[in-house]
Amino acid sequence: MRVIAGSAKGTKLKTPKGLTVRPTADRVKEALFSILGSSVIESNFLDLYAGSGAVGIEALSRGAESALFVENKKENIALIKDNLAKTRLLESARLIHLDVLKAIRKLGDENYKADLTFLDPPYDIQDLSSVVKNIFKAEIIARDGLIIVEHSVKNCDWIKNFSSYRQKKYGDTCLTLIRPELLSMR
Repeated sequence: MRVIAGSAKGTKLKTPKGLTVRPTADRVKEALFSILGSSVIESNFLDLYAGSGAVGIEALSRGAESALFVENKKENIALIKDNLAKTRLLESARLIHLDVLKAIRKLGDENYKADLTFLDPPYDIQDLSSVVKNIFKAEIIARDGLIIVEHSVKNCDWIKNFSSYRQKKYGDTCLTLIRPELLSMR
């Protein structure tokens, strides 16, 4: 896995060993950042279920002002830190070692606001709509922000709880984009 564009372009990133983390494929990452375009520049980027940190690092490399990485596994936090050091982007990053729902509550208590929030949960996650609803409840997404969820094309039932979204499919992977100002939850 590598950084595709920006200040750290071409830098190879370490990935977790084993099958518990499924890194975002380069073609999906390229598509994601093509969709986001210049909105990444000077943004506050939130990377939930960060894994190796590749997506948040890509955002920093492309000009995000800051990236906050949330990861529950201690060994992945160390890996993200190593990848940030390797890309010389550590000073623009913050790492939180917590379960995603606890981290969302913590960030809400801090009045944190993300311009772009990326979620790449395990493909077999049961209640993805609950995670997204908690993001809105904690008010951690900026009013003109965007939530991007990477998930399996086989796990699309959760989106019926939201009335305004856009989806792009890439093989077995789906990117779902939700804008708060257009949202009305069902």
